[in-house]
Amino acid sequence: MNLRDKYGIPENAVITVAGTVGVGKSTMTEALAKALDFKTSFEQVDGNPYLDRFYDDFNKWSFHLQIYFLAERFKEQKRIFEMGGGFIQDRSIYEDTGIFARMHKEEGTMDPVDYDTYTSLFEAMVMTPYFPHPHVLIYLDGSMEDILSRIHRRGREMEQQTPNTYWEEMHGRYENWIKEFNACPVLRLNINDYDLLTNPHEIDHIAEKIGQILNQ
Repeated sequence: MNLRDKYGIPENAVITVAGTVGVGKSTMTEALAKALDFKTSFEQVDGNPYLDRFYDDFNKWSFHLQIYFLAERFKEQKRIFEMGGGFIQDRSIYEDTGIFARMHKEEGTMDPVDYDTYTSLFEAMVMTPYFPHPHVLIYLDGSMEDILSRIHRRGREMEQQTPNTYWEEMHGRYENWIKEFNACPVLRLNINDYDLLTNPHEIDHIAEKIGQILNQ
């Protein structure tokens, strides 16, 4: 018996993994998908034509980057819908509008007119029948010190060149966002409470918590 059947997790469930850069979303996504016999949906970073430009000039490229992400995530949402669910999703479309686009608008790195255009498009997308809302969102949380350590260890050049103040800003915005998030139930996990790379069996306990939420 796999963990999906063991804990009564529906085979068509959509489970989204959220959290700031460096908290281990990809590791969690892969481990859960394997344990539950689900498919994966990963954020596409490689091949993004705007990402490097954005890190060089936030003001010029923030709107372009957010529109690109929005389009890519909506295509993924449509794919999940057409395949009937059964997915673990690395990062949610809600983070794009609730954290990143809002941050750029509030800090003046996105024109208010561009922000209104972006949010109008997002609101239209989530109202379509092709947009499956997640059954549960797993929020990965950790201290700023732990998250910065992970960012530096994985060594992505564009992230290394980004000042720590940006990551601190993102951490605070994520905390504010998750407090207001109500699109689906939330399972909040501290990244220091498990280590899926060293102890992969710990995914069993996480799957049990997901089952408890879905069967309430």
